[in-house]
Amino acid sequence: MAGRDVLMLRPRTDGWLPDDLGRVHLVGIGGSGMSGIARVLHERGHAVSGTDRAASEVTDSLAAAGIRVFIGEDSGWLDEVDTVISTYAVRDWHPEMVRARERGVTILHRADALRVIARGLDTIAVGGSHGKTTSTAILATAMERLGEDITAVNGGVVSQWGVSARAGTSSWCVLEADESDASFLIYHPRIALVTNVAADHLDFYGSRDAVWDAFEQFVHSAHEAVICLDDEGARAVWERVDASNVLTYGTHPDARLQLSEVSAAPVAKAVVSFAGESASFELAVPGELTALNATGVIGVLLLAGWSLSDAARGVSGFAGADRRFQFHGDIGGVRVFDDHAHHPTEVATALAVAHTVAGSGEVITLFQPHLFTRTQLMAAELAEAFSQGSDHTIFLDIFGSREDPIEGVTTQMILDRLAPGVSYDFEPDWDGAVELAVSRARPGDVILTMSTGDLYQIVPRLLDRLHQAHGGSAGGER
Repeated sequence: MAGRDVLMLRPRTDGWLPDDLGRVHLVGIGGSGMSGIARVLHERGHAVSGTDRAASEVTDSLAAAGIRVFIGEDSGWLDEVDTVISTYAVRDWHPEMVRARERGVTILHRADALRVIARGLDTIAVGGSHGKTTSTAILATAMERLGEDITAVNGGVVSQWGVSARAGTSSWCVLEADESDASFLIYHPRIALVTNVAADHLDFYGSRDAVWDAFEQFVHSAHEAVICLDDEGARAVWERVDASNVLTYGTHPDARLQLSEVSAAPVAKAVVSFAGESASFELAVPGELTALNATGVIGVLLLAGWSLSDAARGVSGFAGADRRFQFHGDIGGVRVFDDHAHHPTEVATALAVAHTVAGSGEVITLFQPHLFTRTQLMAAELAEAFSQGSDHTIFLDIFGSREDPIEGVTTQMILDRLAPGVSYDFEPDWDGAVELAVSRARPGDVILTMSTGDLYQIVPRLLDRLHQAHGGSAGGER
């Protein structure tokens, strides 16, 4: 906002943490990472409250768990708390941040709160430009399947649990390590997993090289690391670090943990080989990338002390993470999925999985661009991904999230760069977008909603309209 200096909340660099958080209040409690922190602290016995600007399934779930949630910017509860947790996405003039500073209470960045949760535990930090939420979910459920009552905080709901986080009693703690503001550098985990590295969050880093430098520091911050060699960016990081404490994985010939015999659909299954032994695994979700992410988790489990056969057994049966190519219904032969993809690489990957599932059918995509800066920087790459991967795309307005609008930056920047002849519509009205998708869809097609904003909330409208169009016939809806 003009005329106001933004004081970006950053993690502490001196390693200090409070001995006791006392009563905790989270500003932005409905966020994907913040909600998990709230849940774990609540399960550990803290009095937890929080605010968020809009109600959601997440805030409803937290309230149902007994956490006090206020929808709006000023709950009036700051005089009752000892510690405030927030993120760099919350502006410093937010009334609750102002009140916290006036009172002199402890203010922690979200990453510092995760350090509190992980204190004294063997921490595994899952990092990567893409795939870290799915990989964290695979790892958390695999360790649970192998008998560990782990503490875990993920950036998305683990479908098997119905929540994104839980407090456990074992010595292990699994964290999704967010690189968007370089806060993943403060955990110093026992094991770090790097799924891939891409030039994202350039509004924070400023350059591609700064992103690579951060991931190099992330690997150096860990006692041991697991790195994917199938990804060019992750491979470049591997070439820059000391390989003696790194286990590499993938189909790349230099990978020590080899992935082979991959089948992507209807569910992902593959063979992994390491040190002269082989084992197979089968997930409950599709996708070559999911199989690759599961292989990275197997690598982590090997470093943590499990055998290859046990590690493969641990990942088998993985049922997915919400909003990661999540199936919502098959109505009249039209299958509906939702995915959080927003970066061009993620978009291309999600569309490839959709085509694998659709077979000879069409992939009809509803896409809500995320962030004005990302759209400004990556409009051409997003246009290329949709031009090549989507049979028909319905574009909506940009979801600005934490950002203020940028003059001249709209969805039109993507539309102007689409390849000639590409099939698309621009329809910012949600009901209009639903009508366009349903009127085009035929049996065998896939409708894929795609955004890391709030577009997932359109899915019930899609399902209702499909029911109307097909006379209430449904198969496999959930």
